[in-house]
Amino acid sequence: MTQPGDPIITVLLCTAAYLAGSVLFALPVSRLWKLPDPRAQGSGNPGATNVYRTGGWAPAAATLILDAAKGGLPVWLAHSAGLSVMVQAIVALFAVTGHMIPVFYRFKGGKGVATALGAGLALAPVTTLLMATIWLAAMWRWRISAVASLIAIVCGPLISAFIEPNTLPLFGLLALLIVVRHRNNLIRLAQGREAGL
Repeated sequence: MTQPGDPIITVLLCTAAYLAGSVLFALPVSRLWKLPDPRAQGSGNPGATNVYRTGGWAPAAATLILDAAKGGLPVWLAHSAGLSVMVQAIVALFAVTGHMIPVFYRFKGGKGVATALGAGLALAPVTTLLMATIWLAAMWRWRISAVASLIAIVCGPLISAFIEPNTLPLFGLLALLIVVRHRNNLIRLAQGREAGL
């Protein structure tokens, strides 16, 4: 079994996670469904919400699943390699960072919510499922994806602190990164201009 702190395996997995994260699946999915570029819709975010706005649930679901898988698979590989929870968390952060600043798209990416979902399910499933439940409740109440995502991600560190405390650093950093990536959404929310579904 690989040692928990094996630096070569860690570097390889972090690199693979970043490169996987850098594939913005909203773009090939939109091309497959012959939809407009999601970066030209709504908030300009290449994610499932904007794909939903142009093509409905089927391509949006495909985008969500693929973006989540690119976060979950590298973490699962790190776990399978016997790496520590801390290393798995680092791999997760590389995947999410890849989605946010993708090397394949001139470092202009998305918010990272779906990729964080996949990584979280692989590393801390109970915390992540509770966050997903909060997202669904907030989405049902306000019908605005950014609001639901921000509420859920801010709750993440609080939930992990009680349920899976060894993953608290991961959820703390994810909350910080994703809130920062939503800064334009926060401005539009303050101005009453944020679009719902």
